[in-house]
Amino acid sequence: MNQYEVVIIGAGLAGLQLARLLGRQGLKVLLVDRKSSVDQSIHTTGIFSRRTLEDFDFPEDCLGVPIHDVTLYSPTRRSLMLTSPKDEFRIGRMGPLYSRFLGHCLRNGVEWKPHTRYGGHQALKRELVIRLDTQKSSRWVKTRFLVGADGANSRVARELGLDTNHECIVGLEDVFTNLKFNGPPCLHCFLDPKLAPGYLAWFAWDGEEAHVGVGGYASLFDPLSALETFRRSLREIVHLEGASLVERRGGRIPVGGVLRNIANENGLLVGDAAGAVSPLTAGGLDPCMRLSSHAARIITEYLEAGNVEVLKRYSGNLFRARFTSRLWMRRLLNHSRHRLLLEAAFVTVCLPPFRSLAWHVFFGRGSFPEVEEQLAPQPIF
Repeated sequence: MNQYEVVIIGAGLAGLQLARLLGRQGLKVLLVDRKSSVDQSIHTTGIFSRRTLEDFDFPEDCLGVPIHDVTLYSPTRRSLMLTSPKDEFRIGRMGPLYSRFLGHCLRNGVEWKPHTRYGGHQALKRELVIRLDTQKSSRWVKTRFLVGADGANSRVARELGLDTNHECIVGLEDVFTNLKFNGPPCLHCFLDPKLAPGYLAWFAWDGEEAHVGVGGYASLFDPLSALETFRRSLREIVHLEGASLVERRGGRIPVGGVLRNIANENGLLVGDAAGAVSPLTAGGLDPCMRLSSHAARIITEYLEAGNVEVLKRYSGNLFRARFTSRLWMRRLLNHSRHRLLLEAAFVTVCLPPFRSLAWHVFFGRGSFPEVEEQLAPQPIF
């Protein structure tokens, strides 16, 4: 039976970032994912904010051009345009980026097991025995520590007895290339309780790729029907006829804030599994990178010292206070299901005293809070 110091379930951005850092520390790491390739079935739009781009050095060929402009629309299509003098967003080419991350993991000695599912584990005195299933067989491996990077509906979280996500929205989007659009790179966000109840619809364009999507509470809308309706309604802004549809993405997005209990002596959670997503904007890439980097430091110290007190520094309670205002705004947005109510709120936001609030939501550096170790800019490769 193979022995590892850390087994990571899930090879999305969170799992890859963590595996990369632990491999760099010389730990024996096994990275597992049910997909046969990391660039398959990508769920995220991949919009990186300025704060993430400033603190993490991503390869240029995996990023689109900078975006400065955001336009917010009311249910009746009134518009509020916000412009920043800085490079606020860049859309990641997530397939190539994931592949680049995986390559770096492999160079650091991480063992990669694709097309493999986590089948549960048994806890022994000082280690775990984990069952890994493929289509043809099952195998057992031993590890000192287990990490759940397996998404919003994390099985690892349940098996470890950690907190699980209970509030999620569903997102669905189409990705286009060869689009004839004369405008500058931009992000268009639409408030519409029919098309996107409790969240928004979006059109993101960076000069090469266009992302057209809807998101909302699954019990309140049909994502596929809403996406088709939204695509037709965009004709006043952009013509999608003739563009090449290259990918359809979708998945569940936790919006209840970072979970409280995300670590114990047997393992911990990162990324969506930990609820590390902005409750209001549903942006998860910045929290993902920061929490995974923090997890790498905690795991390394815990395995070296064997002191369970180290894990107290990896508690959702340390981070949730930063999300208080966004959690309240999330609840307000959740209950704003009437077009007239949303329209009135939009008109209010357009007034000078409140316009700065909208600017801060889109362009402010507030996202996942800094952890106790100050995070310095670090290269990916």
